[in-house]
Amino acid sequence: MKYPLLQDTELAGRKVFLRVDMNVPIQNGRIADDSRIRAVLPTIRYILDNGASLVIASHLGRPGGKRNIDFSLAPVASRLEELLGQKVFFTPDCIGARTATMVASLKPGDVLLLENLRFHPEEKEGDPDFARKLAYCIDIYVNDAFGTCHRKHASLKGLPEMLGGGYIGLLVQKELHIFDEMLSSPARPFTLLLGGAKVSDKIPVIENLLPRLDHILIGGGMAFTFMKTMGMNVGRSLLELDRLGAAEKILKEADKSGVDIFLPLDIVIAPSSGSPEKARTVAADSIPANEAGLDIGSGTVEQFGKIIEKSCTVVWNGPVGVFEIPPFDRGTRKIASILADATKNGTVSVVGGGDSVRAVVEAGLEKKISFVSTGGGASLILLQGNELYALEALRG
Repeated sequence: MKYPLLQDTELAGRKVFLRVDMNVPIQNGRIADDSRIRAVLPTIRYILDNGASLVIASHLGRPGGKRNIDFSLAPVASRLEELLGQKVFFTPDCIGARTATMVASLKPGDVLLLENLRFHPEEKEGDPDFARKLAYCIDIYVNDAFGTCHRKHASLKGLPEMLGGGYIGLLVQKELHIFDEMLSSPARPFTLLLGGAKVSDKIPVIENLLPRLDHILIGGGMAFTFMKTMGMNVGRSLLELDRLGAAEKILKEADKSGVDIFLPLDIVIAPSSGSPEKARTVAADSIPANEAGLDIGSGTVEQFGKIIEKSCTVVWNGPVGVFEIPPFDRGTRKIASILADATKNGTVSVVGGGDSVRAVVEAGLEKKISFVSTGGGASLILLQGNELYALEALRG
């Protein structure tokens, strides 16, 4: 799908509103990972180098529509100033008289970062009056917030609609190019590795990609719905009973298409995720009724690894275990390492999804993967073959 490009408009002397995703982890007032800030630096520099003044807007965390100092973008302003090597002005609010005055007084080359958009409930509600206030004195709208492009929030959809359209930034351009290239003509064998809690949002991905796939590897909580469909006992594992029919349909369609689906051979189980000290590994068809599957076992890691190593293209979305709680993170971390090794040997690898990306980043492997997407939900929408809501609005 085509969208207006930032390079196609005149920027000199104009005020640009740049929506970014600087939702970075902050611990004790310090940024723990600035990769999302770095990701949009090329767009920021391009806009400034072409003579525009710049208003940057983002959300941070989930403040619930109320002002909360713990979710302030002030640390982001300081870090952005360091990275750009120039002054970054910061507003105490994203709207209001003081903010409007600061926006109006910006000169070419100036940068202003607005306070957290989600301090106002109107942002998530898509309120048109809130969008109108954000649009004050703005000439051009640019979306470089790939990670939130699947949202219908005021700054993402309402604002560009109010301005008659907008442009995609360099990061969004890159993300769209990678997914378009990969989905239209992937090098084969093409393997899809899916994890995460729910099967419901992954079924459209499988249905969209099935004609181009050779292998599907399924882990995480979603695996148990498929296992149940095949008549296996899953104990107290996560299960979507209303998706059993859809899972059965996928299994049949994959078989007809000659696509191999691989489910876990062994499972790490425990009475619950709150009792990691009782973790043990059992065969996938031997989960006790009073225990739950929380990670893939070493046998499954080995099986998945062999398929990944033989693949020319691998797309991974979602962790294969309860990644946030050790030791149920081991399978996901091992898969990340295997994928990095495969990439070194020529596999084209694309990783999207919050915890699968986190596993790659925490292991220091992000530069060893072909492409690490900045948007979990957004990448999932693209893998489903659908258009991102926020980008529709850019056409005007």
